[in-house]
Amino acid sequence: MARAVPRAWRSAAWLTGLTLTATAAAQPIDREALVRRHNVVVRSLDYDSPLTVGNGGFAFTADITGLQTFADLYHRHGVPTETQARWAWVSDENPNNYTLKDASKPFKQGDGRIVDYPVQQNSPAGDWLRKNPRPIPVGQLQLVWNKPDGSPFTPADIQEPDQTLDLWTGIITSKYKLGGVPVAVTTTVDPRFDVVAVRIESPLVARRELGVRLAFPSGHDINTKNTPALEWKEEGHETSHEHGLIRRRVLDLRYEVKLAYFARAPMEVERAGPHALSLHGDGSAARLEFAVGFYDAAKQPALPVIYPSWDQIAREAATHWAAFWRAHAAVDFSGSTSPLAQKLEKRIVLSRYLTAVQCVGDVPPQESGLTCNTWYGKHHTEMIWWNTGHFALWGQDAALAKNLDWFVSQLPAARELAASRGLKGARWAKMVGNAMRESPGGNPMIVWNQPHPIFLAELLYRASPTPETLARYRELVLETADCLATMAWWDEGRKQYNLGPPLWIAQEIYDQATSQNPSYELAYWRHTLEVAQRWRERLGLKRDGKWDHVIAHLAPLPQKDGKYVALGSHPDTWDNIDSRHDHPTMLAPLGILPGGPMVDRATMERTLDAVLAHWDWETKIWGWDYPMIAMTAARLARPEAAVEILLRDGPNNVYLPNGHCPQRSDTKFDPDAPAGARKREIAVYLPANGSFLSAVALMIAGWDGCETEFPGIPKDGSWNVRAEGLRRMP
Repeated sequence: MARAVPRAWRSAAWLTGLTLTATAAAQPIDREALVRRHNVVVRSLDYDSPLTVGNGGFAFTADITGLQTFADLYHRHGVPTETQARWAWVSDENPNNYTLKDASKPFKQGDGRIVDYPVQQNSPAGDWLRKNPRPIPVGQLQLVWNKPDGSPFTPADIQEPDQTLDLWTGIITSKYKLGGVPVAVTTTVDPRFDVVAVRIESPLVARRELGVRLAFPSGHDINTKNTPALEWKEEGHETSHEHGLIRRRVLDLRYEVKLAYFARAPMEVERAGPHALSLHGDGSAARLEFAVGFYDAAKQPALPVIYPSWDQIAREAATHWAAFWRAHAAVDFSGSTSPLAQKLEKRIVLSRYLTAVQCVGDVPPQESGLTCNTWYGKHHTEMIWWNTGHFALWGQDAALAKNLDWFVSQLPAARELAASRGLKGARWAKMVGNAMRESPGGNPMIVWNQPHPIFLAELLYRASPTPETLARYRELVLETADCLATMAWWDEGRKQYNLGPPLWIAQEIYDQATSQNPSYELAYWRHTLEVAQRWRERLGLKRDGKWDHVIAHLAPLPQKDGKYVALGSHPDTWDNIDSRHDHPTMLAPLGILPGGPMVDRATMERTLDAVLAHWDWETKIWGWDYPMIAMTAARLARPEAAVEILLRDGPNNVYLPNGHCPQRSDTKFDPDAPAGARKREIAVYLPANGSFLSAVALMIAGWDGCETEFPGIPKDGSWNVRAEGLRRMP
C-alpha cells in the first residue's frame, strides 16, 4: 500500500509549495540501488540503443563499440551517434542581407491593426533565416580495426557484446571480441568541461591493430530539417593540428580541440586526411587512454591542458553523478505488485538521466537535445516548459535557472520584437537559435510560448521564496506580463478580451488568419497574469490595473454540447474527426494548469472522457500529449486513467531501451514497421521525457490544495510508493 504522509505536514506543504517526503519512520530510499537497477544493458547490436554520456551542454553518444564506429548505420536504422555542444553554432554567409522583413506579409489583427509577420518560410529569405544559425557536430570518434584479412570492419565482426551504461557513475563500459580477441572500451564525459575520455584495453592495441579515428564533419545535411545525416565535405572548413591542439574553423565558428593522453598508455597521433587524425598506441602497452576536449575558442577559460590521469576524469564523473542522484528527488516503487510499477520507475530514472545530460546548455535545448538535430537545431520556446519545468519539481533548481537565465539575457531582443508589433513589454519568439531571432513560418503566430517564463519563474520562487529570486526574475516576469496584457484586445461588442486573430493555437491544425480564443491559451493568460500580479505584490508594487481588467474580462473557455473545444472561432472539436488529432489541449486548463474560476470540473470530466474515447490517436499525436492527459486525469481524481494513459504504448509514446522516445511526426503509427530514421522523422524527443517527469511529480506530490496522498497512483493495493524531495505543482 502507499505510505501515508501526515495530514499536518501535507497542509504545510501545499501552503508553501515545498517538497513531498515519505513518512519519517520509513527507511530512506537506497538511491544507488534504485538507480543501478535501471542501468542500460545492451547485449546485441541494437540501432535503437546507443548510449549517451554528457554534462548538460555537451554530450557524446556511443554505439555498441563504445565509440561512434558505425554512425552511418545507427543514423539510417535507429538513433544517431553524434558529439554535440550547445555552444557550437554556425551561420552561412548572407550576401543578400536577408532580414525578417523579407519573409513577412501583413495580417489584420482582431482590433483592426495591420501587422507584418515573417510567415514565408519557403521564400529565399525565409529558407535562409530558418536554416541559420544552426548547431554543428563537433567531432566523431571511430574505432579502427585493421582486420587480418584486410576486409572492412562491420557490425557483424562484434562478437559477444556486453555493454552497460552505469547511471550511478555516468560511465559506459563496452566489452566484446574482435576476431576472438577481447576488447574493453570505457567512455565518460567530464562534468565540468566538454571532454570525452576513452580507455581501450585489448591485446590488439599492443599489436597496433586497434586504434581510433578522430574526424571532423563539415556539418549536417541542411536539406533535411529533422534528424539529418552528417555531412563530410572537404571544402568549406579548416582543420589544423600541432602538438595535441586542433584548431577548427567551420563557417563563422572557430573552436579548438585538445588531445590529452597519459604516461602509462603512450599514444601516437598522425594525420589521416584533411579533417581527420589517427590515434593509436606505440606498441608498448595493451591499453590506449586519452581525452578529447572541445571548446569555443572565443570563450575563456579554456580547457585544462593536462589531466593527471584518465582515472581522474572517471572519478570526477562518478562523483558528480552520485551527488546528482543523492541531491534531488527520488521515487521508489519497490514492493509493488502492479506490472506497471517497474515500468514507471525505470522511465523516471532514465528520463531524469537523459534530461540532465542533454537539457542544461548555454542555449535552451532543441527537441532532440544533444543527440541529433531537429528543426535546424533551433530551440522552440513553447517547449521550454516541457523541456525544463520538471527540473524544479524534482529539486534541480539550478538546471531550470540556467535555462531561464538565457531568457533574461534575451530580454532586449524580446522587447524589440514586442515593439515591432505594437505591444508592450517583451514578446518571446518561438523558433530561435542561440539568440532570440525569430524563424519564418507559422512560428510567429504561436502564442502559448509567451506565458512560460512567468510559470517557470514562479516554480523557482516556490522553491526559494527570497528577495534574491524576485530580483533575479523581476524584469522577466513583469515585462512578459505586460506583453500578455497587450496581446489580448478589447472587443467592445462582447465586452471581453479576445486572443487572435491571427494566431496558431497549440493544436496546430486551424487557420492562423481566423483563429480566435483557444481554450488552453485563454486559461494560461489568466493564470500567469494572476501570478504576475502576485509578483508585483511581493515586490511592494500595486497590482496593475490593466492586467486586472484583462483577468476579469477574458473570453470564457469555449465549449459546445457540454464539453470544452479547442477553439472558440471553430468549435468543431467533437463534430469533425479531422479536428481530433494533434494536441488535445482543451484538457490543459485543468492539468498543466490548476483550473481556477474559468474551469468547470464537470465539463472538463466530460471532455476527458471524450478525448479518451474519440481522439484520433493514429493520425498525429506527440510524446508530451500523453503526460498532459495524465495530469488532467490525476486532477480529476482518476488515477487509474492517469497511469494507463501515461504508460500506454501508443503512437509516439514508445520508449526505447535507452530511455528515448522517438516521434513519427505525421506518419501513421505502424507497430510492425522496422526501426529506422525514415520511419521516425524525429529520432529522439526530449519534451516527451520532460513532460513525463512533470506528470509523475504531479501524480505523486500533488498540487496546491490537494490532500489526497499520491493522487495520481491507483489505490488498489498493488502500489507501494516511497517518495523523497518531490515538489507540488501549482
